[in-house]
Amino acid sequence: MDKTDTDCIKAYLGGDANALEPMVEKYKRPLYSFILKMTEGREDTDEIFQETWFRALKNIPKFRHKNFLNWLFRIAHNLVIDRARRNKRNISMQTTTGSDGEGILEDRLPAPGISPAEEVGGIGLGERIERAVEQLSVEQKEVFLMRMYANTSFKEIAKIQKCSINTCLARMQYALAKLRSILKEEYDELREALS
Repeated sequence: MDKTDTDCIKAYLGGDANALEPMVEKYKRPLYSFILKMTEGREDTDEIFQETWFRALKNIPKFRHKNFLNWLFRIAHNLVIDRARRNKRNISMQTTTGSDGEGILEDRLPAPGISPAEEVGGIGLGERIERAVEQLSVEQKEVFLMRMYANTSFKEIAKIQKCSINTCLARMQYALAKLRSILKEEYDELREALS
């Protein structure tokens, strides 16, 4: 029989250094996916993932929540927000690039939209959805990801985001409306197929 999270935590607090391994395996994928999507694939995903576990282990004697994954999400959420605040800076599109100082950033950015090669090769719906999710505000994206990828309750999401449940529900509603708008063609095709 599999050990529950509570059993693993009790064993860890009782001195078994390896007792949390099943929990790390169990939550590795959803936690890493959440951080990766919240950091938009930046290089610091691994650092935030490790720091989340470090802080969880350091504070595990204080753990009083019902859902360990939601607690990890809360820690990761705070780390992502802190890192974003520290790294926030404005870059002009006219900034020079390269070691020779020639060229401007604006010239190095890819053209918007799908390239002909991507269009011919076909892009999966999942990839289009991921790109659409990247266009959401940080708060909307976070609610959407926690709800869709980890089935986190709106009550827990509201606690993590430190807002009311109504605000949380509104953020989800706005996120879905924006995704419907961005993915209108795919949404219409799906609706036709289901009717």
